[in-house]
Amino acid sequence: MAGQGIERRQALRYIAIASVAATFPGFSQWTFACSDHLHGAALTSAAVQPYRPLFFSSDHFRLVERLAEMIIPADDTPGAKQAGVAEFIDFMVGNRVPVSARNEIRSTQDAIRAGEDAQVRFLAGLNWINAQSTSEFGHPFLDCSADQQKSFLEMLAYKTKFKPATESGREFFQMMRDYTVIGYYTSKIGLEALGYPGLRTAWPKMPGCTHPDDPEHAHLPQSADHSAATLRIVG
Repeated sequence: MAGQGIERRQALRYIAIASVAATFPGFSQWTFACSDHLHGAALTSAAVQPYRPLFFSSDHFRLVERLAEMIIPADDTPGAKQAGVAEFIDFMVGNRVPVSARNEIRSTQDAIRAGEDAQVRFLAGLNWINAQSTSEFGHPFLDCSADQQKSFLEMLAYKTKFKPATESGREFFQMMRDYTVIGYYTSKIGLEALGYPGLRTAWPKMPGCTHPDDPEHAHLPQSADHSAATLRIVG
């Protein structure tokens, strides 16, 4: 249901975005593709602890996990659930790191506003999913059958199945899909699923974010050239 592969250029852009999560020690499943180069031992020790959502409630987190699983399901390779993509999404949304922004990002403040917008859109979108699912099937999304869940998401994912008055749901699903794809293909599991041998060689050598205590990059030294270059990558 992801509806897309990724090209080499996209993959490199994704790794730049996801690098802000590289040194976070609280992940249980999601592992940055470059983690061996950075702090593999730290992630291994953290992985024995259950993940504690930073932003989403437990119910919202389970819904994000299920949506991600349906967008990139497991087949002959592990899917989004096995890769811990919900953890990545929770981290990025909680730290206001824009992944899928509506407007062009030209400054740190633009990036923060985009991150805050993502928080609002995620909560509204998850609530919309449950409200619409209850209207359609009489149950919140997670309480519906697998077939009901599939038909519900298909009306958001495929133009031929669009229904009236679902525009906000379709916008949210597109954003959810963007976060899922980026979270998956920047994880170790996602890297193994890529068919680009050159990337598999170069990816582990790429540095992660060097500001783990400031994922929004809101307090970096004011270097105009450096800030502009960074924001072009994130945007």
